[in-house]
Amino acid sequence: MAILFKFGFLLMFIMAFQCDKNEAETHCKNQMSRLAEMSTTIHNLIDTSVCSEEDECRFIAFGSKPCGGPWSYLVYSTSIDTAKLTTLVEAYNTLEKRINQECNRISDCMVAMPPQRLECQDNKCIAIYE
Repeated sequence: MAILFKFGFLLMFIMAFQCDKNEAETHCKNQMSRLAEMSTTIHNLIDTSVCSEEDECRFIAFGSKPCGGPWSYLVYSTSIDTAKLTTLVEAYNTLEKRINQECNRISDCMVAMPPQRLECQDNKCIAIYE
């Protein structure tokens, strides 16, 4: 009888942790979906930007690597609502940083370099890396 009780307790203990693991995985998947939606919104906004001169072009750090720093830099022109873009990117970066911690994400620790300069070509801002 004692063996059955111990076995039952052990089984319940294992199942309790399995539920926590499944909940954590679901939470991480949901957060990653949210992050993807935010990225789409940000890229759609940037895609509407146009330029006629280089001085209209800007870049902003995008994403949060688990070991620090951005994943990349987004290039855009001042023809869009830059305050809105900044707010969206800051929210994205903050959420990704939190997801990295909560979901134990890992990455390479390569440093993403910002563009050395920006050019306006065919009414679009582009990054130049030399």
